[in-house]
Amino acid sequence: MSTMTRIKKLHINNFRLYLGIFILLTVIAMAVFASHLTKFDPIEQDLMNALQGGTDKHFLGTDNLGRDIWSRLLYGGRTDLFLATAAVLAPFIIGTIIGAICGYFSGWIDTFVMRVADVVVAFPFYVLVISLVFILGNGVSSIFIAISLVSWVAYARIVRGETLIVRSKEFIEAAQTGGISNRKIITRHVLPNVITQAVVYAMSDIVLNIGVIVTLSYFGLGIVPPTPDWGRMISEGQQFLAGGYYYLTVLPAIAVIITSLGLSFIGDGLAQLLRVKR
Repeated sequence: MSTMTRIKKLHINNFRLYLGIFILLTVIAMAVFASHLTKFDPIEQDLMNALQGGTDKHFLGTDNLGRDIWSRLLYGGRTDLFLATAAVLAPFIIGTIIGAICGYFSGWIDTFVMRVADVVVAFPFYVLVISLVFILGNGVSSIFIAISLVSWVAYARIVRGETLIVRSKEFIEAAQTGGISNRKIITRHVLPNVITQAVVYAMSDIVLNIGVIVTLSYFGLGIVPPTPDWGRMISEGQQFLAGGYYYLTVLPAIAVIITSLGLSFIGDGLAQLLRVKR
């Protein structure tokens, strides 16, 4: 069976990829069109209707402050997904550029950057991000900066490794012999051939970022209230578990799991396609 035939067959049978895309697009659509899917303000309190289970008015119930759970899930998804994606884009761009430059030129630039990367990698990701957020303070900007300062390393190492392989290819040597500038070689010939691995990793990185954001909010270091956030919802709902109000914690946890599964399926599907093409 030829490689092209295998790729076409894989496109048809790659169920995880299509399932992941379907899940992710559904979650994104629900977050983007949240205002059309609920009539309730996610931060509006109604103490007279606090801690109600599913009713005709609030079909997923209300929390301890009478806020609609469905509304908070939708807007919480908007908050967490936006921040998790934004916190991937900056490290992705920075790390990819740095990795391509280091892999292509090598020398002292490569040595210096990789030693810095080794220092960052020496610390556990969660510990380093939580420490930075603790220093910078709560809020969206602090989380974005903390994740970006740590996450670029993974992309730089991935792209550097791929660039070291591509650099020795004949078409790169031909471009150099033809007098094409290093900048054009990197942007037109190197990056298109090494960026795929970074894209695949970005899917799992978004999952990791969602976990970080939820964890930070759970411990009171993340999104500042009253902005809806899945981690804060889980944390606030735990104190009512003894009273039987499990939905306060379970529903946002399910939202996190479903979103993470969708992204993981996409990452697995893309990785499978990449292995076949190679």
